[in-house]
Amino acid sequence: MKNFIDELNEAQKAPVLHKDGPLMVIAGAGSGKTRVLTYRIAHLMAQGVDSFNILALTFTNKAAREMKKRIADIVGDSEAKNLWMGTFHSVFAKLLRFDGDKLGYPSNFTIYDTQDSQRLIASIIKEMGLDKDIYKYKQIQNRISSYKNSLITVKAYMQNPELIEADAMAKRPRTGEIYEEYVNRCFKAGAMDFDDLLLRTNELLTRFPEVLMKYQDRFRYILVDEYQDTNHSQYLIVKALSDRYQNICVVGDDAQSIYSFRGANISNILNFQRDYDNVGMYRLEQNYRSTKNIVNAANSIIANNKNQLEKEVWTANDDGPPIKIHRSITDAEEGRFVAGSIFENKMQQQLPNGDFAVLYRTNSQSRAIEDALRKRDIPYRIYGGLSFYQRKEIKDVLSYLRLVINPKDEEALKRVINFPARGIGQTTLDKLIVAANHYGRSIFEVIENLDRINLKINSGTKRKLQDFVTMIKSFQIMNEGADAFTLSEHVAKKTGILLEFKKDGTPEGIARMENVEGLLNGIKDFVEGQKEIADATGNIGEFLEDVALATDLDNDTGDDDRVALMTIHLAKGLEFPYVYIVGMEEDLFPSAMSMNTRSELEEERRLFYVALTRAEKQAYLTYTQNRYRWGKLIDAEPSRFIEEIDEKYIENLTPIDKGYRYKSLIDADIFGEVDKSKLRQVKPRTGTPPPVGKPNESQLRKLRKLKPELAKPIGNTNVIDPNLTEGAVVNHTRFGRGVVIKLEGVGNDKKAEIKFDQGDIKKLLLRFAKLEVIS
Repeated sequence: MKNFIDELNEAQKAPVLHKDGPLMVIAGAGSGKTRVLTYRIAHLMAQGVDSFNILALTFTNKAAREMKKRIADIVGDSEAKNLWMGTFHSVFAKLLRFDGDKLGYPSNFTIYDTQDSQRLIASIIKEMGLDKDIYKYKQIQNRISSYKNSLITVKAYMQNPELIEADAMAKRPRTGEIYEEYVNRCFKAGAMDFDDLLLRTNELLTRFPEVLMKYQDRFRYILVDEYQDTNHSQYLIVKALSDRYQNICVVGDDAQSIYSFRGANISNILNFQRDYDNVGMYRLEQNYRSTKNIVNAANSIIANNKNQLEKEVWTANDDGPPIKIHRSITDAEEGRFVAGSIFENKMQQQLPNGDFAVLYRTNSQSRAIEDALRKRDIPYRIYGGLSFYQRKEIKDVLSYLRLVINPKDEEALKRVINFPARGIGQTTLDKLIVAANHYGRSIFEVIENLDRINLKINSGTKRKLQDFVTMIKSFQIMNEGADAFTLSEHVAKKTGILLEFKKDGTPEGIARMENVEGLLNGIKDFVEGQKEIADATGNIGEFLEDVALATDLDNDTGDDDRVALMTIHLAKGLEFPYVYIVGMEEDLFPSAMSMNTRSELEEERRLFYVALTRAEKQAYLTYTQNRYRWGKLIDAEPSRFIEEIDEKYIENLTPIDKGYRYKSLIDADIFGEVDKSKLRQVKPRTGTPPPVGKPNESQLRKLRKLKPELAKPIGNTNVIDPNLTEGAVVNHTRFGRGVVIKLEGVGNDKKAEIKFDQGDIKKLLLRFAKLEVIS
């Protein structure tokens, strides 16, 4: 047995050595809570507690594996294997394998995943003859899941008139019948869904006192990690099992409670002292992860929450650099700043890509970041999701656009011919494929010639196929004169893809809507950028080529050293030397959907606290003045969370207007005092007013005297820098640094051929190009 206690500091040692009775460990970010849990278990075993009598509950399998490995290193692999340690669901699935027969389940019961549950619910809705547009199977599944996690059984539902009335008001009065049929079908199939693992454990412990006593006697010491994330069902199981001996240790941080949308109840940790007598309270307040500036900034933010446990996180680490805040004009420029900053830090300090993480509030924000990283040849990995262009909804929209360019693209056609559903089934598609192979034609051509080919397809299906072809051809006609964004927005609406996700209403459906919005925003940005490039049209063909090159890069799996991209929720428990938190704007972070109540806003603030405390050495916060939403550039406002950080811990990389909260649309000078002595009487003019046109040279001279900027040309035309010559080193907001290798043309048609440091050679129209001559 290793002498491991000496490896702990005094604050960590206290809860490890506390043997009997209830205790709560409030563990600040980066304070070593996993070490405390691990060493506490090892110490209990060293004190003679049988490993079979210890139950440790975690929230991820990864955390359980890491803890078990650390314990095995201390006490030996053989003893560590005897521990009941794992996630709530895995531990209680094991318990139900032993005793679930008392509830009528076989020991080898099946566990349904989310897709299994949704398929069964969809079948029930169909069999009951209900309107699938009203009774959406995903919404029903979400509702049943929330009932189970709140311990609302079918019987409890049927006895609750408020729930029945709420479903009736939502025009889904038969929700209770679906719930009952779903439960019966699962039972008949000898299956439990994910939520049943907790619900049935509660039922088992409640209905069979002898089973409860057996497990109370077995689990004499219980440890729960991330206690702030437990829901009501989990709370009740833990309370029941620990009631006899009360040797329960919970570890958590109320400041990191961010899962209320999954049913997590922060009051479980806030009220722990009410549930147990003589609770030992311990605080781990020393942060080993982050610099002083990061820790103090995070403290200044979370201090704004009213509902929290008292603690003061501190660190003995260096001060470190201040938190850097950057303002961009658009989200595309934000992406370029992040990529450029990562590139600079990498080059200057010789750092690996894995030292960097980019965190965002919603998955759809990854698009601009991905585009910018690709252009810098910086490899990255999306965690907890697919690369933006690999997501199903994005591939669906792109497949329609590919068909516009090339209707013979069979993979694209097969993907979308029945999405959104238009009554063209797999049997019909199989017939079309056989005919296409037989005649040596594309599927699209076969559909175009259905009147000449007898495929034994009924008239209704035949009409639907012909309508599909007509729709694609209408897109092709539109494409002759429309830019990529105009066409894409039209396609997303006309095909019904947007309506499909809008009707969904589930968190997944909302995320898909946001991703399609992200795609359209990217296309709009692409079109604007193409205006600068000589001979570019900004049409859909150019965009699809750009995406094809991008997605080819995504398939590179050679190097495992990559920048991490993920939502903040997924970043919990992780740490990185350099962290970029993007999209720090009102209605984005905090989210517009999470500001209706104080509790919602406080959870958003806790989410920001989690994001900031992932950083070890340096944190960057970025926001934009404008952001594309559905292809329209809207004004964005900096997040209130930026204002809440104490100014002494931050550095603004871009000049900040102290009064940026509101930019007046009125010139303040108009309210100044008027000197009436200088007023002159103006006689009304008579006769026909002169024609309005370009000012002549005389008028221009007068304008220059009055206000020089009024004499500048109107429109997008830029004044061409006289220092712009062949060989000049220039900087472009989109493409970065480059060298002018050729100039040609005159006036408005003047072009510059520039070789950029990234390796690209671009021919830019100087009247549009935003070039800065460096040398």
